[in-house]
Order: sequence, then structure tokens, then C-alpha cells
Amino acid sequence: MDIPVIGVEDWLNVHEMDATWDIAQSTISSLTMGELRALDGQEGASFYEMLDAQKMNYGWIEGSPEFKDEVAKLYDRKVEHWNILQTNGCTGANLNALMAVVRPGDHVIAEWPTYAPLYEIPRTLGAEVEYWQIHEELGWMPDIDELRELVRPNTRLICINNASNPVGAVLDAKMLEQIAEIADSVGAYVLCDEVYLPLENTEGFKSMTDVYDRAIVTNSVSKTYSVPAARCGWVIADDEVSDAIRTYRDYTMICGGVFNDALATYVLRHRDKILDRNREIVFGNREIAQSWIDSQPRVSWVAPKGVSTSFIRLDIPEDDEAFCLRLLEERGVLLVPGSRFELPCGARLGYCAQPDVLKKGLDLLGEALAEFDR
Repeated sequence: MDIPVIGVEDWLNVHEMDATWDIAQSTISSLTMGELRALDGQEGASFYEMLDAQKMNYGWIEGSPEFKDEVAKLYDRKVEHWNILQTNGCTGANLNALMAVVRPGDHVIAEWPTYAPLYEIPRTLGAEVEYWQIHEELGWMPDIDELRELVRPNTRLICINNASNPVGAVLDAKMLEQIAEIADSVGAYVLCDEVYLPLENTEGFKSMTDVYDRAIVTNSVSKTYSVPAARCGWVIADDEVSDAIRTYRDYTMICGGVFNDALATYVLRHRDKILDRNREIVFGNREIAQSWIDSQPRVSWVAPKGVSTSFIRLDIPEDDEAFCLRLLEERGVLLVPGSRFELPCGARLGYCAQPDVLKKGLDLLGEALAEFDR
């Protein structure tokens, strides 16, 4: 299999452990085990009671009934357990879903630029991939008329990321309905990576599975729910796609594991407390970041819509990757160069770290940028 590296993952794999001030990530400040225990008001007794009753075998291969119950509560429509399959994070959900749907010679349309697996995996599987481009001048939104022009009678799949990594743009319910209408006109599936849940204006947000009967949605507890350590995600699809994914899961993962299943179930059961905590972090940090950006002549952004990832435009006379590497080496600050997302002259700013980390990281970034004006 000839597949390119994922630019952002390659960068983080090499550099994230060298950072003192990590403002590159897209997980909302990961919860400690102590914070997780505090969620039930019993120092985690309900979690350990659930875990202590389990044998450390393979467990529920597709995810426990309790896990599937909690996942189903996230959607407006009734989602049957049969159509919820546990995966190794959202990464595993996307991989298995794409392998189940995409065939050599298929026509696939992918939102671009965004998280690379959504277009690189279909291409590696032999599909012809065309890009549905997002536009900075439209607030990093795509143009629905351009999707109408791209779709063909043989379009098999449309891939979108809502909210978008790295720019933090959100496709609202009206846009999703239009995408569904276009996909339905040719019988195409829509795969929607929904790992970044918007934390504001939620009344205008819908899951693709609540909009379209040929939707395939992927998600996990890693980003919005702050527990990437669980490595637990899920994919929801119709019967045909779910059955195909079952076969691929046997090759790629077998099961999520008893401990991970229990932890993810516990996290989703207490999601309201986690989301309250995370709204405070994200909204407060966005104000910090906006105030800093307003003071910086070389930085701008389209403010993200209450999600944990964002993109800052850098007006600097230096390659963004070289600048980010120097920033790390000289000041210990980690960003992801925009070129790693095919968005040169910028960087992914993970403004979802703890506020003290964000403030210090931005102060040091400001010092580095000021050097260009001396």
C-alpha cells in the first residue's frame, strides 16, 4: 500500500514531546484520572464498580450495550445498536468506514483542505478523488454550488469534516440538508467526521445521521470529551455499510478492550459535566486568543465557532514550517505549521490548552513575531 504520511501526525509524532508550551493540540485540555473520578461525585466509585465486575477478556466485540446506549443518546433520531460499532478512536472509525465503502474506480468528493485521511485513504483505495474546496473569504466555508458542479452520476461518497480541522468552521443544518439533497440525487453516501462538536449555537447544529439516511458518521471521546487515552470511537451507518465494517474490524482491531469501553461509557454518561467544563475553557481561551491576535500586526484568524481547533494566518517573511521549528527550538512553543494541512503561511493554534499554557505560549509566539520588525 502506497500512502503518504499524514502531515499533522508526522509533525506531532516528532515534536510534541519536546514542547514546553504546547498550543498545537485539538483535544480540549485532557482530563486527568483524578478529574474523571470526580465526575460521579463518588471519587469514581461508579466507574470502578463497573470495571471490577468485568473479566479482562475481549469483552463486547462491537462495544458494550451500555456504551451503545450512551452513543445513541447523542442523536435526535433513533439509532439501533446494530448500527453503532465501536472503533479505535475516530481514526479507526474513518479507516474502517472508508474501506467498507470505497472501491477502485469510484468517484469520491472530499472537503479540502482538512484532515488528510478523508481524501488520502479513498485515493489509496483506488478512487478518483476531487476536492470540494473551503474558502477563507467565505469564513472557511465551502460553496454549495461548487459541490453541485462536482457531483457525478457515479459519485460514490462525499467526505466532510464538521466541525473542520484545522480551521474550526461549522456547517450548519441548512448546509447539511443541501449536501444530503445533492448526495441523494446520485445515491451517494456522505461520510461526516464529527469528532469536533461545536460548543455554542448548538441549536443550529445537527449530526449528518439526523439529516440523511445514507450518512456515515464517525466520532470519539478524544477531542470534545477530553479523553484521547481511551482510544475509543464509533461509526454509525446503515445496515449494508455496518455489515461491511464488521468484516474490516476483524482485520483491523477485533475489539476496543474492556477497560477502554468502560472508560468511554463513563465519560459519555457524564458528558454534560465535561461539556460544561470544556465550554468554560474554550470560550475563555477564545477571548484570550482574540485579544492577543488584535494586538498582533502579523496575525489574523477567522474565529472558530466554539470548537477546539483554529487556524491563524501568519504574515511573515519565512516558511511556516521553518518558523514553527525555530519557535519550538528557541522558545519551547509548539504549533502545527499550516503547510502540514496544505494551508501554507499559517499554523494550527490549539487554543484549548489550560489558560496559563495558552497565555504563555502566545506571549512567546508574540516575541518571536516581533523579531521580524526589528
